[in-house]
Amino acid sequence: MYLIPIPAFADNYLWLLHDGKRALVVDPGDAEPVFKALAHLKLQLSSILVTHHHADHTGGIDALRNATGASVHGPATEHIPAPFEKLREGDSVSSLGLDFQVLDVPGHTSGHIAFYTPDMNGKPLLFCGDTLFSGGCGRLFEGTPAQMLSSLDKLAALPDQTQVCCAHEYTLANLRFAMAVEPGNAELTAYHEHCLRLRGQGIPTLPSAIAQEKLINPFLRTRQPQIMAAVHGFDASAHDDNTVFAALRQWKNQYK
Repeated sequence: MYLIPIPAFADNYLWLLHDGKRALVVDPGDAEPVFKALAHLKLQLSSILVTHHHADHTGGIDALRNATGASVHGPATEHIPAPFEKLREGDSVSSLGLDFQVLDVPGHTSGHIAFYTPDMNGKPLLFCGDTLFSGGCGRLFEGTPAQMLSSLDKLAALPDQTQVCCAHEYTLANLRFAMAVEPGNAELTAYHEHCLRLRGQGIPTLPSAIAQEKLINPFLRTRQPQIMAAVHGFDASAHDDNTVFAALRQWKNQYK
């Protein structure tokens, strides 16, 4: 099985998974780069997986479905170009011989979902849309801080070796903020240097891994004393899990 991040727009990745003949694509905001990849690799598109309703994740669905007949699978409570299979946590999608479990991960949007399979080439695989980024998390456009914290806790509980396929190349910007929050984190400093080398060579920083994110991502570390102390310096009213998370997200929102 082959996993390919297809660049789109300024910083999106449309994830293509294929077995040499058939393919699935995740969050195709733009059909054209997907068509080019399918033609270059001589693949038939079987499935389209959608994590949430934003246009940069859904804009290419109709063109791809109309041209290939691919089935579309997305969040039950969000407006996705119809027809599509409406999914909630507990549901699953079978494609390319893999079974993807559906996880509800609201926060970025109210109905956001993620797709997880426990074994792809010997490792678990997660398509998390805009919920979890390497070194960061999505903005809270529709959900609450408590929802996003719960969603991130759910993802952090996945196996450490899980490959994390985020939908944007936001890593370096996220890590700059993370180092401002936790400047003494040696793992974070080393990871930032690693990602700088990758981007300097034009290589994606993704996929990441759950184990890596638990070491360096402040939004998965909000219960660590050093993170709590830093957040309290930004907002002295932050006093419990949800308010610390909310203050950290607000700090990131206004960080330059």
